[in-house]
Amino acid sequence: MRRIGVFGAGAWGSALAIVAAEAGRETVLWGRRPPCPGDRETPRAGARTSNLAEAAAGLDAALLAVPAQALREVARRLAPVLGAAVPVVVCAKGIERNTLMTVSEVASEALPGRPISVLSGPTFADEIARARPSAATLAAADAGLAARLAAALRTPAFRPYHGTDVAGAELGGAVKNVLAIACGITEGRGLGENARAALITRGLAEMTRLAVAKGGRAETMTGLAGLGDLVLTCTSGTSRNYAAGVAVGRGDAAAAGILVEGVPTSAALPALARRHGVEMPIAEAVDAILNRDADIDAVVAGLLARPLRAET
Repeated sequence: MRRIGVFGAGAWGSALAIVAAEAGRETVLWGRRPPCPGDRETPRAGARTSNLAEAAAGLDAALLAVPAQALREVARRLAPVLGAAVPVVVCAKGIERNTLMTVSEVASEALPGRPISVLSGPTFADEIARARPSAATLAAADAGLAARLAAALRTPAFRPYHGTDVAGAELGGAVKNVLAIACGITEGRGLGENARAALITRGLAEMTRLAVAKGGRAETMTGLAGLGDLVLTCTSGTSRNYAAGVAVGRGDAAAAGILVEGVPTSAALPALARRHGVEMPIAEAVDAILNRDADIDAVVAGLLARPLRAET
């Protein structure tokens, strides 16, 4: 693959453009607005443009690095100018709030006919941009395509593993954001390290149940896109979802409106779980706190008071 376009010029998109350029690809980075004089220049990310048609011209692959809730709009705008067979890698993590669709489902609907894959895993943008050692999962239904895309993005510091479990990879990325908010709330409330460890472990069980119900594989949840991303996001103070949870736990109600992927997904996730008959009490708890003004202490007490059961 010679030419790669990255759509979304935020921190994550810029980091991915740096990866593609350092992997030896001709790279173009598209943002909604043209660069301003005060913007930090990122020449390592390749050429930057606000012209969508220009960015989409002659691509061998397109990486969509816009937020999950903006994915449909950008994909629809991209559809008329992107080649009919160009592979699309969705790099957003979330569930569309209004439709309960995963990011690959949104991309498939908005960009019909293009091969859709997802990139997920424990990848903070700042560390990727600074070439800190990192690994991720790139999943596509076509195993050969997944391998080619992974090879096209490999650098000495960035190691993408390839696979075919699209549903597992994208749901790991979506659910972990909500669980990171839950872990942040425990920190902000001063509930201790035991509580966080329990949330991570039982959250992984919830994540796995939903992924399997949506056609994913349980073993994916023990890999980079599942456990790897979950541990990173739930334990690092630099995680924006975790930080939002900390603020909520400390009583900052306005933090529920912070623009992090886990907030809109927190409303969609329990509804998606109910649609598939999956029990996700932690996700329900986060939804109740963020979106229904539930009292944090009462929600925590309710989780602890649930009937005892075997650990599964």
